[in-house]
Amino acid sequence: MKKKIVSAILSVVMVMSLVVGCGVSTKKEEQDDSKKAEDDAKDGITVLSDEDLEGREEITLWFWGAEPYAQEAFKEILVDKYNKSQDKYQLCVEFRPSVDTDMTTALAANQGPDIVYGSGPAFVMPLVEAGKLENMNRYAEKYGWEDKILTPYYEAGKVKGDLYSLTNGVSTMGVFYNKKVLEDNGWKVPTTIEEMENVMDQALEKGLYASVTGNKGWQPVNENYASLFLTHIAGPETMYDVLTGKESWKNDNVVAAIEKTKDWWDKGYLAGEDYVNLNFSESLQLLADEKAPFFVGPSIAYQWAASYFVDEKEENIAFIPFPATKQVPNTTYTLGSACTLSINANAKEEHKDEAAKIIDMMMNAEFMQEMTSAWPGYWGTPLKDLSTVDTSNMNYLSSQYVEVVRDISDAVNKGNFGYYDNVFFPPATQQRIINIDEVWFETVSVEEYVESLEKEFKTEYEKGIVPPIPKPTMK
Repeated sequence: MKKKIVSAILSVVMVMSLVVGCGVSTKKEEQDDSKKAEDDAKDGITVLSDEDLEGREEITLWFWGAEPYAQEAFKEILVDKYNKSQDKYQLCVEFRPSVDTDMTTALAANQGPDIVYGSGPAFVMPLVEAGKLENMNRYAEKYGWEDKILTPYYEAGKVKGDLYSLTNGVSTMGVFYNKKVLEDNGWKVPTTIEEMENVMDQALEKGLYASVTGNKGWQPVNENYASLFLTHIAGPETMYDVLTGKESWKNDNVVAAIEKTKDWWDKGYLAGEDYVNLNFSESLQLLADEKAPFFVGPSIAYQWAASYFVDEKEENIAFIPFPATKQVPNTTYTLGSACTLSINANAKEEHKDEAAKIIDMMMNAEFMQEMTSAWPGYWGTPLKDLSTVDTSNMNYLSSQYVEVVRDISDAVNKGNFGYYDNVFFPPATQQRIINIDEVWFETVSVEEYVESLEKEFKTEYEKGIVPPIPKPTMK
């Protein structure tokens, strides 16, 4: 029976592939592409027609369902550039809103794309255990990835000492704020958590949201706030001891962090009752419309902000790291991942080599600069050296995002960082973090919840599937 179900699901996945085909063009997009091709030809730009690509082998990549403007940037800056670089292969990208589910199902049946998208190193772990991903050590040596990628991110892609994934972009939890809302109400940009909570209390009194965010359609949004408070209330040193097995999840600092998330929930700081009715796009629309002073969320939200902070509103938005707490007074970033890139173990051998080549194209400063100019918020490549990324011709949101990535890089080099669960927690533990809303809705007590974290983590720690944990120095 299970085999029949898997077969049926896989059939649906394969039908989707046939419908989507190579690329993501609609009829109108095809017409627009034709017009653009004519213009490019006039400007002396090499343009590949369908005939040029005919007969080439497809190198496939499934990606999440990004905004239309982002998909176009991806096509121009990666797909077209790769396809023009040689004449044997063509890169075909499918944008799938259900990419995680589709990927897991396809890989289980030894199918799926050549380049494997993952929603973080924790997503990768079970796939490695099941033998579905290619060991990338030889490609790391060929392309020098270890030398150019920030060590915590490079090491996070390893399982039992071998490399299976690369983080394509950094993400951290922080605070977006509407500058106009703060100025109009006489509120200062908060530097401490107490100052921020004071502003949120006043916002609620004025009929505004304290902060806008929500998990509509995507429960893993919950992990943002759990990871945030584990960093800033439990503290990076405590979490290092917990994740390396030296300390129990049931310690007082972790309990205090979970209780703090419940306190914020009870006070309505996380959009109140609308938390379950809002996604990030809707939240940023509300922030742009001056319905809240803050959006507490991941730095990758710049990509959605680009749709709402436009024209005279563009420079109303700014981003700060989470304000200082008594436990963590210095500027500290929770190290998260936009996504990971891996190689399908069941791909053709020559396709694996091309997949590695394409991944390497995405792991350099030139690609980050081009993509961030067109698509702010997602392509913060975790490079040790970002000095060659030029922001002089970028728009406001793109240049601001680059500065955030640079600040994160500096913090990593100083050792001022905490741990985002989708990078540093093993998968079952991560799922318990995602289910923190059990505490918020009082389905379980804080004590019961941390007990479940302890149980899941202990099992995974004994299996040896906890990612490498870099040690913070907190300078």
